[in-house]
Amino acid sequence: MLQYPQIDPVAISLGPLQVHWYGLMYLVGLGAGWWLATRRVRRSGAIMTEQQVGDLVFWVALGVILGGRLGYVLFYNFDQFLQEPLSLFYIWEGGMAFHGGLIGVILAMLLFARKLGLKFFQIADFVAPFVPIGLGAGRIGNFINGELWGRATDLPWGMQFPGAGEVYRHPSQLYQFALEGVVLFALLWWFSSRPRPMMAVSGLFLVGYGSFRILVEFVREPDAHLGYLAFDWLTMGQLLSLPMVLAGVFLMVWAYRRQGAEPATANNEVKPAKSAGKRSAGKKS
Repeated sequence: MLQYPQIDPVAISLGPLQVHWYGLMYLVGLGAGWWLATRRVRRSGAIMTEQQVGDLVFWVALGVILGGRLGYVLFYNFDQFLQEPLSLFYIWEGGMAFHGGLIGVILAMLLFARKLGLKFFQIADFVAPFVPIGLGAGRIGNFINGELWGRATDLPWGMQFPGAGEVYRHPSQLYQFALEGVVLFALLWWFSSRPRPMMAVSGLFLVGYGSFRILVEFVREPDAHLGYLAFDWLTMGQLLSLPMVLAGVFLMVWAYRRQGAEPATANNEVKPAKSAGKRSAGKKS
């Protein structure tokens, strides 16, 4: 059995100012994604300029933060929201949800595509390979915070997490880092490195993330205030991920069946869109 490393969740403390590792992981994910996206544009002459990639990162960051918070409140803490609607803005209490963040990012990409005069899936296919970087960084943040641990296990790599009693548990945060971060990134980076029909890369992302999340949920402890939704094993994470898999399969089948589909992956030389102009101005599921 392994011992949890007891990492201080506060990375930097300057008087009343505290910078948490989880917040830094957001910056790492966005920064690394921005860097790789810029390199891909520079190398392949893709659908955007380097300046437009920077603008897109700004829009995506807003979608992640606003959508992630709203999704957590609505999907995982709706009862508190009904009793106290202003809890939606209690960001200091923590609470972010991937599926809510995904919805926020989709809305951000829709608005950004409209701004540039591009199709939504041109933007989505370009963004999808970089998303696992942020997902993986976020799961490392969960591990450092000692939250979202797994179910009890007697496997040699089981850990005792603070606040989880003396039971050894699956380090499910590290499972998700490996699958949603490393494996999904490698798969999408390889798949998008050659011309693909529009929607195919986005479809593969949905299938990959949804499948990995469903698998890990079998060894992850469900949220205490929700528990199992049905059959003593179905969790909210699985319920929200299943439609992602189905939608991803549909997109991939549709993409390859369409006749004369225009490829939209990052390495295709598509004429850059019109200038985007100047840019305006806890517990995580």
